[in-house]
Amino acid sequence: MDYTNYLAAALLATTLTLSPPLHSSATTTRQPASISAGQQWHLQYLSVGKVHDISQGDGVVVAIIDTGVHPHADLQDNLHSGTDLIRNGGNGQQDNDGHGTAMAGLIAAHGKGPEGAVGVAPQASILPIKFKDRSSGGTTENLAQAIMYAINNGADIISISSGGEQSLTEQKAIQAAIDADIVVIAAAGNLPTDKRVQYPAAYPGVVAVGGVDRTGHRASVSVTGDEIDIVAPAVELVSTSFDGGYRVGTGTSGAAAIVAGAAALVRAKYPYLPADEVVHRLTATAIDKGPPGRDDQYGYGVIDLVAALTADVPPRGFESVPTVGPDGAGPTTAAADRPRADGQRVATIRGLVTLGVLVAAGAGWALVVRRRRRSDDPPPPISR
Repeated sequence: MDYTNYLAAALLATTLTLSPPLHSSATTTRQPASISAGQQWHLQYLSVGKVHDISQGDGVVVAIIDTGVHPHADLQDNLHSGTDLIRNGGNGQQDNDGHGTAMAGLIAAHGKGPEGAVGVAPQASILPIKFKDRSSGGTTENLAQAIMYAINNGADIISISSGGEQSLTEQKAIQAAIDADIVVIAAAGNLPTDKRVQYPAAYPGVVAVGGVDRTGHRASVSVTGDEIDIVAPAVELVSTSFDGGYRVGTGTSGAAAIVAGAAALVRAKYPYLPADEVVHRLTATAIDKGPPGRDDQYGYGVIDLVAALTADVPPRGFESVPTVGPDGAGPTTAAADRPRADGQRVATIRGLVTLGVLVAAGAGWALVVRRRRRSDDPPPPISR
């Protein structure tokens, strides 16, 4: 389906400029021509080695809406031809800033043997969409066009690591992506430049990502707010750079890219799950931090890649349905419901799944009939 006309009435002649790249308030330094896996601390923190035995994001397309993506050696064969909305031409593989290339590396870099960067989903494909560069901050109209390009060119996930003010044009494009069953992920914003969660992260249906440091505590750069859904590593992240080398960056930009990689892992592992269930799997299995339940600093918690891929997660809306205990002795209750703060239930296009509710004789407890699982993939229940 072509969504181009969906947005036509909303493409206003706006000149509102988005905030600079979300890493701009933090330090970024160039690295030598090679790195070791040990420098990428977030890989160990997220148990990526174990994760890659389960899923590597095969067959999933992640659109990176940013400064373009340089064809770095660590991204070879993972980088699709995209577009350049600044020059109205090009394939999106020119990056004179490095921010977009760094995001791509965090998502899908595959390294060079013992050297090089490794992404969360090294078999995922990157669709580069350049909507800004070092000299052009990008407009909300360009961002909306970038989102529509992603929809029309097969994106399964959209990763946005820029933020600014609210725009009707941008919001309509976001809604079009959600209606197309695409997981939309955005960086929440960086202190001290940003005082609150930025748009598009603040729109309903978008996964707003904050950051944590090496200890798992909220990164000092990460903004807070009731829109925060989940947090991920955001401090001193080593990734690919536009000059063929590497760079270290701090900010919620990197955290959003990591969550985009996580969504790619889940979509590859469970290809029948609609977008809102993919998001639910990420938030329902997150490691709770701060006050019990969702809070403004950590959202639903720190992303847990292993649990997101292996836990038995009831569908949204059925988390608190009593079920028969494992020994058959009595009922148990599934994990508490974890909807977005805005309570949105996103309509999806991909794989609508039928849920049957049976009444157990004499007990009156409902049993949720879950989707058929792969014969080689029986996920264990969540235990936290």
